[in-house]
Amino acid sequence: MAHLVYKWVSTDQQPTARQNLVLDEAGIEDPVVFEEDPETSSRLHPLQWPKFRELLTYARPGDTVHISEMFRLVRGTGHILDVLDVLHRDHLALRIHDGAFSAMDLTARHPRTGELVSTAKFMVQTLAAAGELQRDLQRGLTYDGLRAAEAKGSKGGRRPAVAADKTADVRTAYLKGRSIAALARDHHVSRGAIRTAVADLLPDHAAIEEDSPAPELPVTLDMPGKVADFLRATELDDVERTALDQGVTVRRGQGYTLRVSATPAVHRQLLIRCQPLDGTPGVPAIPAQRKARRDYGNRLSTLAPIGP
Repeated sequence: MAHLVYKWVSTDQQPTARQNLVLDEAGIEDPVVFEEDPETSSRLHPLQWPKFRELLTYARPGDTVHISEMFRLVRGTGHILDVLDVLHRDHLALRIHDGAFSAMDLTARHPRTGELVSTAKFMVQTLAAAGELQRDLQRGLTYDGLRAAEAKGSKGGRRPAVAADKTADVRTAYLKGRSIAALARDHHVSRGAIRTAVADLLPDHAAIEEDSPAPELPVTLDMPGKVADFLRATELDDVERTALDQGVTVRRGQGYTLRVSATPAVHRQLLIRCQPLDGTPGVPAIPAQRKARRDYGNRLSTLAPIGP
């Protein structure tokens, strides 16, 4: 059984020294190390990060995945449960060596059903929610401090350095998952300049002008396998095809779902593309396919109205 070590930092200037110290002290024997490229955007679902996907491909049943602390791999409650589901599916153990999760066996299974132990799921959700609350409070305090400084006439920071004719390109690339660090290198400007250009697209942006519609950010939805199979054989535009190709397959019993990250508009368009699954004149619908499309539509309807 192999010991697979995963490391991730959010910027190329953030060292892995602390992770190395924690993992070295753990005394892991013959570790196989997978270190994520700092250019990988933290806005992507962890199951889409290249090195973590490489780790999952390399892993075999019985292997153990080692990380220094939980939030080196995932930040949100939903992402944690998604990752645990995949590790459970592939019969992999997870060992966290520091932080609140270090004393828990998060991949423990029920001796009779083989499912993840419900108490472990509960603790994961509770601790992850506490971490999210802490970060929200920190962002709120930071924002209040900036507003107080602006009220006194202090605006701080440097003037935007992204050329006006490049701003649209920067914003488009950011929405497609390009990280701030990578965009800064691409355009030979500071990270602050990129953040200024995409300020209203950042997850912690606190205020949007009332007369300006909020931009759609990518969301992750589980697409039933029968829908994904139909769409793969359907003519799609480049954005739709890319979203489908980058989806993460999650096995569900005898079938599967495709975890697709795209803007709600793209999800709505994909739902329209698979409308023939509801049946066409002279061709009755197959119940299982019709149900799969309805399930996808129901998941999408929780985000925004589907429209006509």
